[in-house]
Amino acid sequence: MPRKNENEPYTRITSEEANKILEDKEGVVIDVRGEDEYIKGHVKGATLIPVDQITTRVNELPENDKLLFICAVGARSGLACEFAASLGIPEERLFNIDDGTPTWIEKGFPSEQGL
Repeated sequence: MPRKNENEPYTRITSEEANKILEDKEGVVIDVRGEDEYIKGHVKGATLIPVDQITTRVNELPENDKLLFICAVGARSGLACEFAASLGIPEERLFNIDDGTPTWIEKGFPSEQGL
């Protein structure tokens, strides 16, 4: 069940919830880890935008889809959601996959390696 904290401008979701959004073609995954982490394994089709580049690359984010941010454990992806919200992206489009990429891969959801 998605979790909304009134102090956060985004919704926290699990890998299972994120996978359902992707299966329904309602969102895209933005991986905010470093390139070295991304190469080792990431959500299939995820776009790599390291957290420290979100503000300068915000124009690369889709304009209508749900944005599912992911990192390793939910900290950097939460920060990326905060940055995106501060740049005017509506809260209802911002999601933090807070169990992270290692959990996504462990659960057997679609993943890939490399760039």
